[in-house]
Amino acid sequence: MDTQDIDILISGGGIAGLIAAAGFGAQGFGVICVDPAPPVTDEGAEGADLRSTAFLQPSARLLERIGLWERLGPHATALQVMRIVDAGGADPVPRLVRDFDAAEIGDQPFGWNLPNWLLRREISAMLEGMPNVEFRPGTATTEVVTRAEGAMVALSDGTRLRARLLVGADGRNSPVRQALGIGVSTRRYGQKALAFAVTHDEPHGNVSTEVHRSGGPFTLVPLPDRDGRPSSAVVWMENGSETARLRSLDPAAFEDALNARSAGVLGHLRQATALTEWPIISQIADRFAGPRTALIAEAAHVLPPIGAQGLNMSLADLDGLLDLMRENPGDQAALLRYDRQRRPEARARMLGIDALNRASQAGSRPLRDLRAAALGGLYAAAPVRRLMMRAGLGMR
Repeated sequence: MDTQDIDILISGGGIAGLIAAAGFGAQGFGVICVDPAPPVTDEGAEGADLRSTAFLQPSARLLERIGLWERLGPHATALQVMRIVDAGGADPVPRLVRDFDAAEIGDQPFGWNLPNWLLRREISAMLEGMPNVEFRPGTATTEVVTRAEGAMVALSDGTRLRARLLVGADGRNSPVRQALGIGVSTRRYGQKALAFAVTHDEPHGNVSTEVHRSGGPFTLVPLPDRDGRPSSAVVWMENGSETARLRSLDPAAFEDALNARSAGVLGHLRQATALTEWPIISQIADRFAGPRTALIAEAAHVLPPIGAQGLNMSLADLDGLLDLMRENPGDQAALLRYDRQRRPEARARMLGIDALNRASQAGSRPLRDLRAAALGGLYAAAPVRRLMMRAGLGMR
């Protein structure tokens, strides 16, 4: 079979890969995006990703620049306040509440939250209308050989491509990364996360709330109302044995456990969707680039879902890559600059999130008390508080 020449091949059609296809397509490049699995674009369908993504300010600006925000904005819920609740006392009730308000550092919310299944639906629909972009769900990358003239890639449908630039956006077990022989450093926490949507008695008021007790944070992120009731997305991190116990409960017992863990911060919670579960790790690739190849998103770095850093780091990868590849996709000097720029930043954020996650896992009362005291002390100093907010957004 003849080899087809293409500007950009994106291996991986998750949210980061789909946005990358839109981004390079918006710059006028010919783009093919492949993924072994078709995107699930309905909340009730089997395999739907029931997590949500909070796009922080820099990510929203990128989406606006490449023409995606016009589609996504109407579905988004603003995140004006990030609330940290410590419920680590003898009883699972709030004993310390601290609000980080975006109004302290600007006139925009911290970010905007959208369900992942809806993101896949809207971004896929946009790609269908871009004549220079082709999305091939159900097609896998099966072979990669990099040469000076391009990345030679074989696909599971029999197609052979020569890409000026190959973007590995194919997840934590990235076939592209493995084909290039790039190693990873991985840290396992023994945790798993449950993700689902809930309705609740009290309005969320555009406040994203992290409740800390033990095992990991319990996070409620605002969503649009559901059937006339306030709604939020939940990410509930726990040690693996506890997650297994929770999943084995009958609906009434699970609802009791859910409300005990939420410390009542939004009134009574009711599960509104099925559960999604995934293991929690930190991971970083030894390099973010190779000949004619760049790694982005979870192919490059994985971290626990704390502080909305995961996909926003992925879009920071893409933002930098779009700028560096604008003139000559696949240029080796530009790819080396990409690695030098992004890997140290990703590693620094990974270390910060690792420390926060370990603190959130604390099971003993003395360690939980120390965590609460540290939070209270950091919050009390207004310059430190504003610095933390800016750092979380990726602002200098």
